[in-house]
Amino acid sequence: MPRLFTGLEIPSALAQSLAVLRGGLPGARWIDPENYHMTLRFIGDVDDAVAHEVASVLGRVRRRTFELRVEDLKSFGGRKPRAVVATLGPVQALMELQAEHERLMQRVGLEPDGRKYTPHITLARLRESSSRQVADYLALRAPFRSAPFTVSRFVLFSSRMSVGGGPYVVEAAYPLMDDRRQTTEKNEDGRQTADDG
Repeated sequence: MPRLFTGLEIPSALAQSLAVLRGGLPGARWIDPENYHMTLRFIGDVDDAVAHEVASVLGRVRRRTFELRVEDLKSFGGRKPRAVVATLGPVQALMELQAEHERLMQRVGLEPDGRKYTPHITLARLRESSSRQVADYLALRAPFRSAPFTVSRFVLFSSRMSVGGGPYVVEAAYPLMDDRRQTTEKNEDGRQTADDG
């Protein structure tokens, strides 16, 4: 049974700029750029009935598009670092979307996620890296800040147990509303009409 989680996809241009940061840290297992993502809510291994219920309730989310950017590079784990991550700005729209996912997952019967939510993209998982090695790595590469990108949908990912994370498969995609985007179409008598898309 695959593991499920909700998340955001990372634009290819951002993934390429983050991929340049790979290397130079002993003991790091680097995530493949095609597997970069930002988790919103981890769901875990569930049966088909729960998976269908999860997919259904996520379809009720009505949120607007918003912009995000990578704000910095950090490590998780303190004195025993376990990951190098790119952190994303905790913009209100993102935090509200994540909180709604948390509420919906509890509604379908999942246990609350007791950890404080920190938006991030995992770049490497660490096993043997010392805190000094990680500090040296970050000192050479941080601060790192990306150009903003628009989040126009969230997805339901599945993953199989594997070394290093991934591959991640998009099981369902849920578009966000964007009332700034307008399409122009010609009506029957040839005049252009603006239609909110």
